[in-house]
Amino acid sequence: MGVLDVAKPAFMAEEDIVIFEDAIGKFFDEHAPEAVVATWRKNHVVDRDMWTKSGAAGLLGLSIPEEYGGAGGDYRHEVVLMEQLGLKGVDGFGISLHNAIVMPYILEYGSEDQKQRWLPRMATGELVGAIAMTEPGAGSDLQGIKTTAKLVGDQYVINGSKTFITNGQTANLIIVVVKTDVTAGARGTSLVIVETDNCEGFERGRNLDKMGHEAQDTSELFFNDVKVPAGNLLGGDEGRGFFQLMGQLPQERLNIAVQGMATIERALELTIAYVKDRKAFGKAIIDFQNTQFVLAECKTEATVARVFTNHCIEQHLAGKLDASTASMAKYWVSDLENKIVDRCLQLFGGYGFMNEYPIARMYRDSRVQRIYGGTNEVMKILIARTL
Repeated sequence: MGVLDVAKPAFMAEEDIVIFEDAIGKFFDEHAPEAVVATWRKNHVVDRDMWTKSGAAGLLGLSIPEEYGGAGGDYRHEVVLMEQLGLKGVDGFGISLHNAIVMPYILEYGSEDQKQRWLPRMATGELVGAIAMTEPGAGSDLQGIKTTAKLVGDQYVINGSKTFITNGQTANLIIVVVKTDVTAGARGTSLVIVETDNCEGFERGRNLDKMGHEAQDTSELFFNDVKVPAGNLLGGDEGRGFFQLMGQLPQERLNIAVQGMATIERALELTIAYVKDRKAFGKAIIDFQNTQFVLAECKTEATVARVFTNHCIEQHLAGKLDASTASMAKYWVSDLENKIVDRCLQLFGGYGFMNEYPIARMYRDSRVQRIYGGTNEVMKILIARTL
């Protein structure tokens, strides 16, 4: 059951899911032990061959049909992957973005030709995915983007810049959010695919210096008269981009909740082990009533969040997860993640402030969860619209 004593829901307890969970854990134990992840943090990027190894192991495109090179699974397999990333401390590996955000855009909205052209290569790791939404002057307000794509003959010419792009130094297939009609507001937004290898006019900026997630390459991207075939317009129709984005954001926000729950559970597991071992004033830290009360509160709140997250996963698998409920999951779990990790760090005392301890890194890494995928303030606005 794990640290929360919450049994797996029936849909996550099926034999093939349990076997897959064990296989994922062993894969990360072999290919992403702490020493390797520490090297990624030092280099500020995950080694490119980790993507190739993941492709060879069948971990890329878990929920993509086999006809497009994927594993033919469903969202449960993506959940297992995201949970194991968190529970095993595999910091910075942007595989869930590649798998559970970028590839679904192509599967859901791409033409048959686009699916055949890109998904099999993403499944092998030949192509690593990213999505470029945020700009220096536009974050949560996607209608405010300035990057343009103008159709000239049989090509789109892209101009603009993006920032805070996950996998930005590594990705060679990028879904770029653009304006194809600057006068049409949301209806002028489109998604255009850019394959960056040998792409004239495309430039990567800085691998941004962040307060957390040091192993994850997060970058500025620049598009200076970048030319791509007209056939790279996702779905083939201009003006559909905003609606495509809105259609996929519930899963992205649920992903953040799933990842947050894994961090919460790992923080509690590490902290409970520490306070049982660490002694002060002649007894274990766990024997102090304050420690017991803090962890009792954390476990209770985490249990409630786990049950709600499992409910949201079940709703999503049934095609019933609405935008407001996904927003609830994203904001509630990410807020709780920050609260619990902070309280756990306090129980480590001075050691909690040392970067060599995972709890310190988890404290820094967790902070962005309340920002990306739409800030938690925006989540509350979306929820309020249902009142």
